[in-house]
Amino acid sequence: MHTSLLQHIQKHINLEQSEIDILEAALSISKIKKKELVLQEGQLCNTIYFIIKGCMRQYIINSKGIEQTLQFGIENWWITDYLSYHNHIPSHFYIQAVENSTVVAIEKTTLEAILIEIPKLERYFRIVSQKSFGAAQMRIKFLFTMSAEERYHHFNNLHPEFVQRVPQYMIASYLDFSAEFMSKIRAGKV
Repeated sequence: MHTSLLQHIQKHINLEQSEIDILEAALSISKIKKKELVLQEGQLCNTIYFIIKGCMRQYIINSKGIEQTLQFGIENWWITDYLSYHNHIPSHFYIQAVENSTVVAIEKTTLEAILIEIPKLERYFRIVSQKSFGAAQMRIKFLFTMSAEERYHHFNNLHPEFVQRVPQYMIASYLDFSAEFMSKIRAGKV
């Protein structure tokens, strides 16, 4: 198992060596190429991804045929379609590698078996889910309460690594404005 996942888990719970051994035996590392989709709308999402290296995003294609980015994930973040994953329903989302990425991809059946063997991991995944939900709530708040320019500057200050790593049109769609408008903000013409 990759060190970064173990370190991430150990921030929230303590695992015995025997439990670490169980995890290592059950998990494997996958490589995902830039622009590769790991989930498409309509598919069942049976996998949760822990990003070891790289960047991924979750997005929709709106009624106008335009991609709208909902979530990014970078190193030490999890990404999946939680509703599809947990409720076994078709996904409404796409998940794509923005960069060549290395992940621990955990199938639902594997995770369920691990949780039975290591019940304290339930606490870890509860904490991860709560943090993810809280971040989504804050994003909604910012979309409703900040101007487009304020959203860009807030995002840039909070996550400067994204501005350097992610194509401008993806950041613009995440912040809910056009790439052209983002160019104006970055040029100070707004």
